[in-house]
This record gives sequence, structure tokens and C-alpha cells, in this order.
Amino acid sequence: MTTLVPSTRSARLPRSDPRLDSIRERVLAGQRLTLDDGDLLYITPDIWTVCELADTIRRRLHGDVAYYNLNRHLNYSNVCALSCKFCEFYRKRDDDGAYTRDMDYVREEVKKAVEGGATEIHSVGGLHPYLPWDYYPELVRTIKETAKAIGSDLHVKAFTAVEIVHLARIAKVFKADDRTSGIRWVLERLKEAGLGSLPGGGAEVFDDRVHDEAYKGKIRSDVWLDVHTIAHELGLNTNATILYGHIEDRHERLVHMDMLRRAQDVALARLGYEPGEGETAITLTRGNTSLPSPAMNAKGGYYQTIIPLPFFPDGSDLEHLPGPAGLENLRTLAISRLMLDNFPHVKAFWIMQTLAMSQLMLQCGADDIDGTVVWYDITKVGGSSTHQEVTVAKLERAIREAGFRPVERDTLYRRITREGKNWRIAN
Repeated sequence: MTTLVPSTRSARLPRSDPRLDSIRERVLAGQRLTLDDGDLLYITPDIWTVCELADTIRRRLHGDVAYYNLNRHLNYSNVCALSCKFCEFYRKRDDDGAYTRDMDYVREEVKKAVEGGATEIHSVGGLHPYLPWDYYPELVRTIKETAKAIGSDLHVKAFTAVEIVHLARIAKVFKADDRTSGIRWVLERLKEAGLGSLPGGGAEVFDDRVHDEAYKGKIRSDVWLDVHTIAHELGLNTNATILYGHIEDRHERLVHMDMLRRAQDVALARLGYEPGEGETAITLTRGNTSLPSPAMNAKGGYYQTIIPLPFFPDGSDLEHLPGPAGLENLRTLAISRLMLDNFPHVKAFWIMQTLAMSQLMLQCGADDIDGTVVWYDITKVGGSSTHQEVTVAKLERAIREAGFRPVERDTLYRRITREGKNWRIAN
């Protein structure tokens, strides 16, 4: 008689790790996990349970809904004073391929966005050492005014925290001994021009060792967090990212997540949220806890979304590194959902995760896959060009195939109803 022996592969990938039992209890109770818990989530071979727990929380917060939006990216310049080792995007002013967009170009892009039914323009760029401060509020005003003239209220999501500090410096309002006043001055004027929210870029990994080796010259974590805190005080919502899979280790990713959730505790407290009984942390994952909404922005803004971004080495100074593989991407996104218990949303950014992987991520913690994008010049996956567009039909099909119900949102996660290119915020 033949004796069946379990394969070594099956032995390496158990579907039940008893060490995760206490984590499961706290996740289901809506309690905050520790960094030690995060370490275990990263090393356990039972990735199935990690993803299952992330999916449980995702469904508790959003049911079977998966969000997407109609957006268009506008990179105003790739000229940058920095030379971050992980970046393929930047150029120096005289390099081949360097560009800086004028307002005529911006107007044409806005018209295309409106014609395509977009609800959002997402605009970021390099730290251009020669553009004057006035260019940036003019950019925002041009987007808003051009859209309004043709009947659209496009939301402008623009400028990473790194760019905001750069703008404070070129406007000569940034002071080392009082940096917050200069940051506030810039954000107030951009908001007056029509800025609606901040994207989450430039965070990379909050660690001084990693910072000094991979992107020295960029603002450190304390300044990045200052920018977002001031934006929240001004009633602007923001996103957050983590760029992982280069020279950082897994624990450093967890520290990054912990710093973000502590900052979100402050933002949510401003909105009136309180910790659970006997707890100090503010979580949104307890039963019957309502999610923050744009109606609360009179009291302040908050972090809407965490967006885990895998590092792509090709073309960068770190191209000798392998970059993260598929399971590492899936695990990191699931852990982001579990650790960031006070972030309403987790985005699987299909441009960097691929649409196919984003489908799987919807089952492992993500509730959003971003939007139509159209042009994206920062990361090119698998030799793709800057024209990286997906149709609404493909987005909705991908969501349905993953077992979820597609819902179009605006930048602030308000549901959209539309007839062709005409849209409005649902009641």
C-alpha cells in the first residue's frame, strides 16, 4: 500500500498558526495591535490567516463595496533638485526628457479630463529649483477655473509634503526654528487657490537610516507629519503612502505604520472620536463605529487612505536590488489594514500593483483600486509607457470578478452618480 507523505511545501505553508490566536481575538475586538504583533504577522508562514483577518476588517468597514474613481494625473515637471536613489522619475534641467508644463498645457489637460468625465486632477512633480512660488497657486487656479468654465467642479489633489516644504522655501517663508508657520502659509494660499486635498507621496519609510542612505536631502518623517497635521488643522484631508521593498527591513515598515496611526489618533480626536473603554488608541475597527466623513471637515481633516507602494528597482540607482515579490506585496497590504486600524481606507494602487494583483488585494484588506489615471510618469511597471489608462468598464469588471460591488467615488469618498461625462455627488 502506498503511504501518502505531505509535501514539504504544504508543511511550510500551514493554514493555522496558533500564535495568531491572540491577534485574532484583538482584531475582532477592534483593539490595536502592537509592533510585536506586526512582526509575527510578517514572519508567520500562515499568510492565509493574515489575509483572512484583513478581509474581515475590510468587510466590517465597507461590506462588499470596492471603490474606484475617474481621475487624471498631471505631472507638472520632472525637473528635481534631489537625486533619490530609488527614483527613475527625476531629471535635471538639461537632461533628455526633462519637461515643465506651462498653463496652456495644463488647460488642455483639464479640458481632456472634464471631457472624459473625471472628478479629480492629481498633480505632483519634482522639486524644481527654478520655478517661482507664483507658479504653484497659478497651477491650482488654472485647473479650477478651466474646469469651472466648462461646467465641472474638478477636485484638485496636489503636492506631496515634500513639495509643500520646497514651496515654503522658494517662497522664503520656511524657517528652521519655526517651520510650521511657513508650511501653514503655503497651505493656506494653495487652499485659497482651490487645493482640495493632499496626496500621500514622499513618505517612503519613516526611518533615519533608510532616509540617509536612499533619499538624503528629502524631508524627514517629523517634517512630513507636520505638513499633514497642518493640512488637517486647515480642514484638508490627506492620504499616506509607504514605499517598501528596498533597503528597509520589515520592522521599519511597522514603525512607519505606527507613526501614521498615532498621527491619525490626533486627527480623529479633533473630530470628536474617543478611545474605547480602557484604551488609549482611537480605532475605527470596533463594531458600530462610524467612519469620518467630509461633513466633519469643518472641525478638521484626517488621513483617508493608506497606499502601500512596492519599490521598482529598474532604472534607479538601486536597480541591483530585487524589489518585493507578489506574496510580499499581498502580505504588506494585509498588514497595513490590520495595523492601521484608524484609517478608513486601504488602496491597492493598480498602476504599481497591477490590476490582477489588485483584484486579489481586494480580498485581503483593500477596498479601493484608484481610478482611470490616463497618464502616469512616476513608475512604469514591466516596460509600460507613461500612457497607463484603464477604462471604467475594466475597473468595474475587475472589482466584480473579485467578488465585490463597484462604487464610483470622488476624492473624498462621496459616492458619485453620473450620466456619461456629467456627474454629481449622490445624496
